[in-house]
Amino acid sequence: MTRKYKVLFLCRENSARSIIAEALLRELAGHRFDVFSAGPEPAARVHPTAIAQLRPGISDLGVLSPKSWLEFTGEWAPRMDIVIAMDECVAGHHAPLFPGEPSLSSWIFADPLANGLPELEQVRVFEKVFWQIVRQVSAFIESPRFAAARETAANTEAPACVSGTI
Repeated sequence: MTRKYKVLFLCRENSARSIIAEALLRELAGHRFDVFSAGPEPAARVHPTAIAQLRPGISDLGVLSPKSWLEFTGEWAPRMDIVIAMDECVAGHHAPLFPGEPSLSSWIFADPLANGLPELEQVRVFEKVFWQIVRQVSAFIESPRFAAARETAANTEAPACVSGTI
């Protein structure tokens, strides 16, 4: 059994960037990572444009919801291995202490929900940020730090067809 790394993505409202990163990492490497996202001021719902960006390739959009980062700070909270801030608002000293002394990282992307953006421009920013997050998540998955987990997972995955069944 391979150890799964626990990753928490943080963004202020947890309705777009961190949700996109959570969904992508879970979809692309959920067998190697337990993935979560949260923020200090969670929105009431995932932003519809984030869902529209994810819909073509993400199999389980129903598990995505904005959450408070306080859900990940108590004694009962899962112990994170890595916490990644997706905006400057939550980077560094602004984030709370998470149990388990996770490593902290920042992936700072433009805010597609910035006030004052016309709707068409907001859609363009969403698309640009989405592809930036895709590239960052892909690089993260391929990082040498996770090579042992990747190799072990590849060696233990069941074959596509067993005993002539489809």
